Amino acid sequence: MKTEVRQAAVIAVALAVCGALLGLLWLWLAPHVPLISDDHAVYLKDSEGEQAVGVDGMFTLLAAGFGVLSGLVVFLVRRAGGIPLVVGLALGALLGAVVAWRLGVWLGPEQDVAAHARQVGKGVTFDAPLELKAKGALLAWPVVGLLVHLGLTALFGPRDPEPEFVAGPEFSDGPAPAPHPSHGESQK
Repeated sequence: MKTEVRQAAVIAVALAVCGALLGLLWLWLAPHVPLISDDHAVYLKDSEGEQAVGVDGMFTLLAAGFGVLSGLVVFLVRRAGGIPLVVGLALGALLGAVVAWRLGVWLGPEQDVAAHARQVGKGVTFDAPLELKAKGALLAWPVVGLLVHLGLTALFGPRDPEPEFVAGPEFSDGPAPAPHPSHGESQK
């Protein structure tokens, strides 16, 4: 059991560290939301643009891809599975998703929109901060990772041995035994 817990901890830490890669990919691939400022307020440059939704969608798709890879790798590393391994996969993937989200926000465009608008000046287009509005996207990596691992374990994992069939008296070639009288009936 100690070995399984140790392996699960290693997997959880490795997946949490992989969150940095997910965060960098999200920062690089997510669409930029253009903002523009006048002297009084900051507006979306394209009010009908879908870039803000694309930011969440890109995170979700990347996290799902990381889930597929992590579920596959964890299965290949340890085919026997086990509860500690699955818990390590789930926790590590969730921590990795949180690391990716926070790293992407931290490395992304300036968070203080008003100060950034004053800095760039009136009428100049600048990028909105990178933010994840759909917090449920943080669950994409662990859920997909667990589903992939479960599917692979069900299809290709080790099987429990079939119980040996032992023929009882009702299945033997000899005569059938006489029925036993019950306690409440009288014997004749």
